[in-house]
Amino acid sequence: MLQTVEAVIDEAGNVRLLESLHLSSARRALVTILDEARPVVSPETALLSEPALGADWNRPEEDAAWSHLQRAS
Repeated sequence: MLQTVEAVIDEAGNVRLLESLHLSSARRALVTILDEARPVVSPETALLSEPALGADWNRPEEDAAWSHLQRAS
């Protein structure tokens, strides 16, 4: 089965995968160098969903639901 994962290769040729990868054994891989460097930032979907999630999470009901995880002062 072929699987594609996104990675960044630095100037020294070190490869860093941008997602976790679990294999049952060592595998061969092909590396394609893309023309443009893509900045390594937070995933766009996370940034786009932040306002909606913030509106849902920043409610008194949420504070009460998770209060047992807060440290006592």
